[in-house]
Amino acid sequence: MAQTFLKLLFKLTLAVLLSSGAARAHEVLPTIADLIVADGTAELSLRINLEAFLAGVDLDNAENTDETAQAADYDALRGLSADLIAAQAPEVLIAWNALPILRVDGNAVLLSTTSVVVPQDVDPELPRIAEWVLSGQVPKDAVFITMAWPDGAGDLILRQQGVEDPFTGLISGGNISEEISLGGGGAQNAWQAFVGYIPVGFDHILPKGLDHILFVLGLFFLSTRLRPLIWQVSAFTLAHTVTLALGALDIVSVPGSIVEPLIAASIVYVAVENIFTSGLSPWRPVVIFGFGLLHGLGFASVLGEFGLPEDQFISALIGFNIGVEIGQLSVIAIAFIAVGWAMQRTWYRNVIAVPASCVIAAVGGYWFVERVFF
Repeated sequence: MAQTFLKLLFKLTLAVLLSSGAARAHEVLPTIADLIVADGTAELSLRINLEAFLAGVDLDNAENTDETAQAADYDALRGLSADLIAAQAPEVLIAWNALPILRVDGNAVLLSTTSVVVPQDVDPELPRIAEWVLSGQVPKDAVFITMAWPDGAGDLILRQQGVEDPFTGLISGGNISEEISLGGGGAQNAWQAFVGYIPVGFDHILPKGLDHILFVLGLFFLSTRLRPLIWQVSAFTLAHTVTLALGALDIVSVPGSIVEPLIAASIVYVAVENIFTSGLSPWRPVVIFGFGLLHGLGFASVLGEFGLPEDQFISALIGFNIGVEIGQLSVIAIAFIAVGWAMQRTWYRNVIAVPASCVIAAVGGYWFVERVFF
């Protein structure tokens, strides 16, 4: 049984090492839309990965484009010039208008392109986020608007502009927003914001947060006893909660080029210490607290992509953090289910914990080199 576990672990490591760079380079990001309705015109300003939509990638079920059947099509489109991609944007709009994605007082709104700007100088290995502005005519006495987001389109962050108490919400592919009042007052209440951001935080751990998953597993494999694990997880949780809040409030801002390599280094540290020590050292919770501060900045960058509703900032932030915690506890629970049967065996450390920590250290080391030099 132990040999089977180790074989599976090393196969997983090989797959991660071969694909981790591509996974980060072609990460699936949410589409962000700012909606304003004024003077008989509805305007929708999108930040969108047009190549993914043109290739027909199922963004509902993908963490990165390389995992999809359309990976080759996406890469071919990503290799085209910005002007050629912008010229193909109407192909996506035809399908959206057929749905339609926008309705005012229950009536379809025909959208047309006002402008589309695809950035020119973006590393070919990174997603290229276009700025696409759509507009359509609506009755001047319109009361409410709804937005439908197509199946396979991934997550949409919809933000109403130009009114008091604006609506801000997450719409997943295949779903329709609630009725949004054009006069304002459609802002989420505290409970809605809290509940809505829990899955956003959870999703950042499972399945999308592989670096955070490996760090938590590094904590798990230190000891067979519960108390050391509680000390470590508590220190990590407290720390990333602090910097998550500070980062979301724009009080602290550290470039990803610094944070991401240090997160990889934190994975290496906890894994290597697991190899050479079998118990909780006095300094480890302190060191993990420091690393937790870094991970919190990483979580804050995710919130930067999604945005937080200004009027329910605290509720949404707490919901996101609870989602992260549920994700971390789920990782620990899954690990316990996988190897808990062996944790009281005399050979557990030498046969499972140390080899697993070697694997984690190797992946973290690979990521550190990749994030610093490539």
